[in-house]
Amino acid sequence: MTLAKALNMGLRKAMEDDPKVVLMGEDIGKLGGVFRITDGLQKDFGEDRVIDSPLAESGIVGTAVGLAMRGYRPVVEIQFDGFVYPAYDQIVCQVAKIQFRSQGKLKMPMVIRIPFGGGIGAVEHHSESPEAQFAHTPGLKVVACSNPVDGYWMIQQAIASDDPVIFLEPKRQYHADKADLDDTATPEPLFTSRVVRAGSDVTVLAYGPTVKTALKAAEAAAGEGRSLEVIDLRTLSPLDMAPVYESVRRTGRVVVTHEAHVNLGMGAELAARIAEECFYSLEAPVLRVGAFDTPYPPSRIEEDYLPDLDRVLDAVDRSMGF
Repeated sequence: MTLAKALNMGLRKAMEDDPKVVLMGEDIGKLGGVFRITDGLQKDFGEDRVIDSPLAESGIVGTAVGLAMRGYRPVVEIQFDGFVYPAYDQIVCQVAKIQFRSQGKLKMPMVIRIPFGGGIGAVEHHSESPEAQFAHTPGLKVVACSNPVDGYWMIQQAIASDDPVIFLEPKRQYHADKADLDDTATPEPLFTSRVVRAGSDVTVLAYGPTVKTALKAAEAAAGEGRSLEVIDLRTLSPLDMAPVYESVRRTGRVVVTHEAHVNLGMGAELAARIAEECFYSLEAPVLRVGAFDTPYPPSRIEEDYLPDLDRVLDAVDRSMGF
């Protein structure tokens, strides 16, 4: 199944298991969402649990705050990443702080689903990568799925969490690839990273849409006799660094890639932590591959803006050159 179908099934399972799970968002009911992630759910669960909201992101999140404080588990869909900013005040000032401010008396079991990243030829405000802004906010958990199997399990785990979770979905992967799903398997814990391809020469860190890019780069590098180890971070706050440190101590070289622009992106935090913990294991500086430090460009040149296989391989070459 595709990532879109896996997320749909994960949401359905969560709603079947807990009547307190409610979905809210623009066009998520009758239309099934612009990416059809919630397709069929309003028909099966009713308009009281799958709510077509007004065009008002701050109002959607603010309403969900009240629901969460009353014991519900709201799952909010932000239609596109660039539309999350009207709700930014609610998220960082209320959602992230209520548990701390109430000394744990009030829980905030809310999931905010955000399709993020580019690569779909969209117009302005439809291809953002705001993950570092949320990962920098104490009180928020931030995760990013990259494949259908993770999408199915991670959305259920996020909904079950008593902490507010920013759930990032790589929109260009929604209908791109398919995977077999065993819904009887035991999933990995939510806030963990995972080695998705073993290697010995360079560690490549990625999440969300760039995991596929990193795997393609590893495949190409293998043809040149280089062995890249690819780690899907999966969780951005908290970062699960144990698999990263173990890998870096073996390879001595690191390339981080993400679609967000490089300046103050997730790669900066990863580079700092690796330098602190693995300094004597490093054979080269930690290199970052991301978008350029400009606003997202018109869709006709987005492929020049986004990190691709060639730019990852160029960073690998530079790392091996030290």
